[in-house]
Amino acid sequence: MANILVVDDELGIRDLLCEILNDEGHSVEVAENAVQARAARLRDQPDLVLLDIWMPDTDGVTLLKEWSAAGLLTMPVIMMSGHATVDTAVEATRIGALAFLEKPITLQKLLKAVEQGLSRGVLRKLAQASQEHLRDERAAQYAGGNVPMALSLPLEPMLQVTRSFMLDKPLREGRDEYEKAYFEFHLAKENGSMTRVAEKTGLERTHLYRKLKQLGVDLVRKRT
Repeated sequence: MANILVVDDELGIRDLLCEILNDEGHSVEVAENAVQARAARLRDQPDLVLLDIWMPDTDGVTLLKEWSAAGLLTMPVIMMSGHATVDTAVEATRIGALAFLEKPITLQKLLKAVEQGLSRGVLRKLAQASQEHLRDERAAQYAGGNVPMALSLPLEPMLQVTRSFMLDKPLREGRDEYEKAYFEFHLAKENGSMTRVAEKTGLERTHLYRKLKQLGVDLVRKRT
C-alpha cells in the first residue's frame, strides 16, 4: 500500500488518523510540527501527506508554499483544519494542495480523499517517468547510440498509460479513459462486488451501474 505522512499538532488527531490508515493497510508516519514534517518529507518521500493548517511553529499553508518553492511538492497534499476560512482553503489549493478536509473528519470523507490523492499521485509519477524516459531516449539518439533495454522495457507500459491518459487527447476523452481504468481497478480489487465498489467510490449502486455502462466497462468479464 502507500506511505502516508500525517502532520498535526494534536495527539488525538494523529493517533486517530494513524489507526484508520493502518487498518486500511497503509504505512503511516506522524509529525507534530513543521520541523518534524520537513525531516520526514526528506527522509521517506511519502506517497501522500495529510497536513494540518494551524500549527504552533509554522502553519500548514506556509509549509506548503515552502515545499512548492523548493520543488519538493512532488506528492499529493491534503489540507486539514477545523477553523480555516474559505479563502485559506482556496489559497492552499492554488499553491498545490489536492483537497481540503474540515475537522472533525468523517471516515468516509477521509478514505475517499486519500484514495483520490493516491490515484493522482500514481498518475503524476507515470507522467514524470514518461518525461524522463523520453529525455533519455532523445539523449541517446543525439549521441548516436541506442536506449538500453533495461531502461526501455520497464517504463514502456507506464509510458503507454501516460500517453493514453494525458497527451494529445481532448479533456473529456482523457477523463473517460481514466475513469474507466479507475473503476476496472476497483472491480478487480473487490472481485467484481458492486456493493463494495459502490462503497469504495462513494456512488449509489444505480449510479454506479449507469456509469460503468456509459464507460463501456465489461461487467460480465469482471465478475468471472
